[in-house]
Amino acid sequence: MPIVHVHLRAGRPAAERKAILDGVHAAFVEAFRIPDTDRNQLLHEHAPDHLESGHGTAFTLVEAAVFPGRSQEAKRSLYAALVRNLDRAAAIPPEAVLVVLHEPPLECWGVRGGQAACDVDLGFRLEV
Repeated sequence: MPIVHVHLRAGRPAAERKAILDGVHAAFVEAFRIPDTDRNQLLHEHAPDHLESGHGTAFTLVEAAVFPGRSQEAKRSLYAALVRNLDRAAAIPPEAVLVVLHEPPLECWGVRGGQAACDVDLGFRLEV
C-alpha cells in the first residue's frame, strides 16, 4: 500500500501526466509485487519558480511511504523500473529522477477501517 507523491514542473499535458502516474504504478507492481488495485498516488505540479533542481526542467521527484520489508534488490529493481517507465512515458531522462522511500513500521499505518497494519492479513508478501 504505497502512498506515492510525484512532484514535477507544471505544464505537461493531461495524457502525459496520466502516463507518468501509470508508469510509476507499474514500477511498484513490478518491483514490489503489490496488487494492481493497490494504487494511491498524488501528482503535485509546481510552478517553475517553486521547483529548483540542478537536473533542469525535467526534474521529477518520486517520494513514497511504503510498508517495510522489501529487500535491497527489490528497491534497486524499483528505481530501475521507475526511470525506465518515466523515460518511456514522458521522455524524462533517468538522471532527472530522484526517488525517496520512507518505511514507517506497520504499527504506524491505520488500514481497513482503523486497524493497525501489523494486525491484519495484508494479502501480499512484503519480503520480496
